[in-house]
Amino acid sequence: MTGITILGSTGTIGVNTLDVVSRHRNAFEIIALTANRNVEGLFAQCQAWEPKIAVMADESSAERLAGLIRAHGLSTEVLGGVCGLEQVAAAPEVDAVMAGIVGAAGLLPSIAAARAGKRVMLANKEALVMSGQLFMDAIVDGGAELLPIDSEHNAIFQCMPKQFAEGLDAVGVRKLLLTGSGGPFRTTPIEELKTVTPSEACAHPNWVMGRKISVDSATMMNKGLEIIEACWLFHTTSEKITVVIHPQSIIHSMVEYVDGSVLAQLGNPDMRTPIAYALGFPARWESGVEPLDLFDVKSLHFEAPDTDRFPCLRIAREAMIMGGTATTILNAANEEAVAAFLEERIPFTMIPEIIEKALENVTTRPTNSIDVVLEDDANSRAYVGRLLSVDVS
Repeated sequence: MTGITILGSTGTIGVNTLDVVSRHRNAFEIIALTANRNVEGLFAQCQAWEPKIAVMADESSAERLAGLIRAHGLSTEVLGGVCGLEQVAAAPEVDAVMAGIVGAAGLLPSIAAARAGKRVMLANKEALVMSGQLFMDAIVDGGAELLPIDSEHNAIFQCMPKQFAEGLDAVGVRKLLLTGSGGPFRTTPIEELKTVTPSEACAHPNWVMGRKISVDSATMMNKGLEIIEACWLFHTTSEKITVVIHPQSIIHSMVEYVDGSVLAQLGNPDMRTPIAYALGFPARWESGVEPLDLFDVKSLHFEAPDTDRFPCLRIAREAMIMGGTATTILNAANEEAVAAFLEERIPFTMIPEIIEKALENVTTRPTNSIDVVLEDDANSRAYVGRLLSVDVS
């Protein structure tokens, strides 16, 4: 049996991972499940799965969970804090880690899994956005296996030759085509975007996702972060990555070869497909996803992204070209700006403005250590905090 830790087990990725695992229970042993503050959700999972360890990222939540575990006579050990997350990511009995924690909080446990030589199933795009070469070096130095879970990167991975680490030119790839739905505001008049609400921004037309990721989809910062992630995953530059708006979310991404061939991975928009692919790799496993009915789909639509509507795409590309901790600053500023929008402290259109100001005013440095990454993450958040202390609405 494969011992598995699921980081962020109560979130969308974690819940879908457990759903796929439930279809192959004889193949896996759940070693650890983790959550941030969702005590009731993690407790219910402990009752259903009886993991050896449960970790709450929030210490007070860990105390509450431990009380419930004791009261119900469960044998699960409860840990709290970042050290607990790193411990279950690197534990000797763990073979595979689903890195499903959203945002910068997932960086350290994801790197711990890489350094410990695990199969790292990476749903946390911020780990690569923040630490780039450091994360990839940890994968190589630890002898880990890296499998992307984002539907777009998973699709590219499926369509690429095995030797893609040699470089796209060496394997005959001309470009990578990252598809994106365009989110809920693809056709909304630009002048109306200033007044959209958090509930409107979180109403994704195709995917079921958490609130932060849903807002990233609405701004298309998610695609900007995916450009950065794809550069590291597939050993290329942003110039070789084209974003294609595809509202149906049926084609999850494509790879264009120098001979004119374009290979695409298609499927219904359901995260269980890339999760099952990573859990069973290199085998193909039942995921529970409904088969794609092309006669029902009938046609596929594509268009170029409007960078006036979606300035975050441009900003993310610029941060990748700047190099160093620019992408760390970008990610931190985005997280803080999205949080402020969800709390209705700023309008939707101010999210890219805040990110751009952070990139202009927070000093970038070479990404030569995790400490530098974490310091510049904090510097960016502090700058945005100061910016938001002024009435910007």
